[in-house]
Amino acid sequence: MSRSDLSDRPVRLGISTCPNDTFAFDALLRRRVDWRGLEFDVELLDIQQLNAKLLAGELDVAKASFHAALLLADNYWVLPSGSALGFGVGPLLLSAKPGARPSSSEQLTLCPGEQTTATLLFRIFYPGTTRLEQVIFSEIMPRLVAGTADFGVCIHEGRFTWQSGGLFLVEDLGTRWEDETGCPLPLGGILASKRLPSDVVSRVQATIKDSIEAALAEPDQPLPTMRKYAQEFDDRVLMRHVELYVNDWTRDLGGQGSRALRELSTRAARAGVIPENIRLDIFADPPEVSATPNP
Repeated sequence: MSRSDLSDRPVRLGISTCPNDTFAFDALLRRRVDWRGLEFDVELLDIQQLNAKLLAGELDVAKASFHAALLLADNYWVLPSGSALGFGVGPLLLSAKPGARPSSSEQLTLCPGEQTTATLLFRIFYPGTTRLEQVIFSEIMPRLVAGTADFGVCIHEGRFTWQSGGLFLVEDLGTRWEDETGCPLPLGGILASKRLPSDVVSRVQATIKDSIEAALAEPDQPLPTMRKYAQEFDDRVLMRHVELYVNDWTRDLGGQGSRALRELSTRAARAGVIPENIRLDIFADPPEVSATPNP
């Protein structure tokens, strides 16, 4: 497919169903911001489903785990806007029993997807300690409660609700990352195919940034969209999620965000998860893209 073909059809856009993304992309989804002459064909999916579609080349622009982004580094840009990273935002390693630690191949740890950053962190910090099984993130806590697994790497709303299930915290993997690196934890970002013409990528980036700014300016506006796709329907939990994962690095990765991505690639390579010298290319700050009237 030629670059001109890619510019003559809708941009295939994938967004995760987690509350920070439905918050940030609500204005784009409901066309409350200018699409700058583009058309979008949008899918909302679980993050691991998005990772898989990107790896299969089925999306032009999409949210991805930064673990998947490292695997796709040759073919996709990281856009400056739309990322989820920060301090106090990491996945939690939970157990079904108090005092348990990953230490045996007879133990089973549930992870939320092979290419998720949560799985990558477990492999960096607990290499070769347990058997891993990949499941949909929403299955992890119920299976721990049912006693069919020893540990689970918990993400999304479960970060705020695990105690109500009688589970036990083994370690906050994000806190460990922060203590060892001094960097915010990079969880996921927006990837754009390097086969897209640069002017299309620029317009996509500008539209995404506008959508984020619109949500931050009127934070109640995205709530109906957030409720529609959330696993947890308590508005307070949804907004706590947004408060953690939507921040200045979501607006723009900046220098500190770029340094965090370099640290992640270094540690992933050291753990043998990716080859050496893999680096993520952040799309250069585009020139101002002028708005055009909505059709």
